[in-house]
Amino acid sequence: MKKLFIMALLVVGMTTVAQDRKERPNREKMERFTPEQRNQLMLKKMTLELDLSAKQQDQMKSVIAEKSAKQESRMKDRKANKDKDSKLSADERFNRQNMMMDEKIAMKSKMKSILSDSQFEKWDAMKAKHHKQRSHRMHKKMGDGMNHKEDVKK
Repeated sequence: MKKLFIMALLVVGMTTVAQDRKERPNREKMERFTPEQRNQLMLKKMTLELDLSAKQQDQMKSVIAEKSAKQESRMKDRKANKDKDSKLSADERFNRQNMMMDEKIAMKSKMKSILSDSQFEKWDAMKAKHHKQRSHRMHKKMGDGMNHKEDVKK
């Protein structure tokens, strides 16, 4: 009886391991959206989430386009510098982080001027949630060997 039970466990275990895994499509093979398409989708998502008026949509369209253009130029710069295989000096890293913080402050003030108080609170909460999800995905992708902020607090 014991042998039969062990044999059944082995068979069940082997069948679950042998099942095909659902493969995700390769991201390289997938076509990417154009910057205009990404901007349009982001604007529509924000319109749905924040209930933007037509005037706010027009203002947001220009803000999103500006942010997208800056992001594209930074990605091109990063790719160009990646080929050089050089590390950034401490001053260069500081300047880059300082520039990013200035852009975040400018974006926040633009959003404050465009959105109402309740919309701004929703936008800020959405941004925080998105950042938390992205951080969680990064930690998950990098593996469990990285220290999470919760682990550091303990």
